Amino acid sequence: MSDRAQSYKHSDTPIGVFDSGVGGLSVVAELQLLMPHESIMYLADTAHVPYGTRSDEEIRMLTACAVEWLYQQGCKAVVVACNTASAFSLTHLRAKYGESFPVIGLVPAVKPAVHRTQNKKIGVLATQGTLRGTLLKDVIAEIAVPAGVEVLTVMSPALVPFVESGAESSEACYTELRRVLTPLEEAGVTELVLGCTHYPFLRKPIEHLFPQVFHLLDSGAAVAKQTERVLSQRGLLTTALIAPDFDCFVTGDVEVAQGVIGHLVDKKININKAKYVISDALCGVVLNNE
Repeated sequence: MSDRAQSYKHSDTPIGVFDSGVGGLSVVAELQLLMPHESIMYLADTAHVPYGTRSDEEIRMLTACAVEWLYQQGCKAVVVACNTASAFSLTHLRAKYGESFPVIGLVPAVKPAVHRTQNKKIGVLATQGTLRGTLLKDVIAEIAVPAGVEVLTVMSPALVPFVESGAESSEACYTELRRVLTPLEEAGVTELVLGCTHYPFLRKPIEHLFPQVFHLLDSGAAVAKQTERVLSQRGLLTTALIAPDFDCFVTGDVEVAQGVIGHLVDKKININKAKYVISDALCGVVLNNE
């Protein structure tokens, strides 16, 4: 372990945020809104996005290596800002790092949708991986089923790549959203859970295609509040009053990421290359991530 990793408990070290791609920036925005003095180190595994179509083992392996990289950079906690990674990796990660390195994950916003629905129906737009994992199923069983609420799930492997390529306003994206969401409209769904951190970047297209049809819910604000609670409980909230750092790293092409991220967040962000080996010592096969 590096000297920097050994000092990760210091309250003024950054919060690590990880996603398979740029979607986790929607969570970063909520973290910055709630905790404006916290420094954040963001890691997007753009070399392997999307995760939703990968096997369970690949998802766990890639997530474990990314979180370990953030740990080695000295982050005081990590937010797994990826629904698919959360679905397959939280138990393993928490067992590995224990209480001393908090791991905060995403839970699809089923609970507020269940509380809001007037017709006992909600929709969940998620990735293939999230729908396959147990996390969403457990939340539905614990919250929706006892309330007598029907949960209609839909997915499309095309939506994350649209966001990753900055094409969320393209005609092709509109066509795919119309195809995927029209059955929910026809079923009378009004509460729509965005079950992937990329999907808040599809809010405007969805609202344009389905005006006054869906009330959109995501987990960004809730995970920010949970992160604040966890850091407060462990005495890890920053004491800094100066402007915080925001360091952004990608595993794929930096130039491509610069264009897409600048388009999504509408401000200049310096992006650097993260290099690490994806190793069977962590949980899988060996791939050289360069």
